[in-house]
Amino acid sequence: MKTLLLKFAGPLQSWGTNSHFESRYTDFYPSKSAVIGMVAASFGYRRKEDEKIQKLNELDFAIRIDQPGNLLKDFHVAQKYKNNGQLEKNYVTNRYYLEDAIFLVALSHKEEDFILNIAEALRNPYFQTFLGRRSLPINNDFILDITNEGAIKSLESYAWQASEWYKKRNKSSIINLELIADSDLLDNCPKNLRKDRVLSFSQKERKFAFRYESNAYTSINNKNSEETNHDIFGYIGE
Repeated sequence: MKTLLLKFAGPLQSWGTNSHFESRYTDFYPSKSAVIGMVAASFGYRRKEDEKIQKLNELDFAIRIDQPGNLLKDFHVAQKYKNNGQLEKNYVTNRYYLEDAIFLVALSHKEEDFILNIAEALRNPYFQTFLGRRSLPINNDFILDITNEGAIKSLESYAWQASEWYKKRNKSSIINLELIADSDLLDNCPKNLRKDRVLSFSQKERKFAFRYESNAYTSINNKNSEETNHDIFGYIGE
């Protein structure tokens, strides 16, 4: 088995799984459906090619939250016009984003060539990829590595990807990072439903089903740790 590791670290990201009309929310970590959409776009799949797109649901999917980021709310003023071209009304739409977030995403599959083909497509995408919305470009170093381990083991062993300024805030030698994955990848962990299993990306009728996901924590060594064994009270004496 091979695992493709991706780093999502754009200044703004948005991963909505439940957005409608004037309010466009974001989840606090990438959705499987969004990453599948990214892969499908890289392969050049059209929105109506449901069978090809649904095959991507077979990918094992896991995320490590290396830097949670902050929630940002923005607004856009939209205009609606009548058929004769006259302005009918203005209205405000609220958009939510994650700023300064960094995620380590793992995609794995028992067919090793499948993962290699995905990596090659992402390096040379047919359609432009982005971090949840077209206005949010992906970072140029988002393809990190291909490992020979499963998704969870790859995330448990890979170096911490947080920004240097964020690492300096954490002085501990061990950092606990949250893992979120397809529920069958994490044993004995509570399951949660998330509506991001892709059925269709058709613009006429996008369809998504529920899938189970679980979360756990993994410990990563902090190479920037400033912890020491220095005992200041030892100088005081008895």
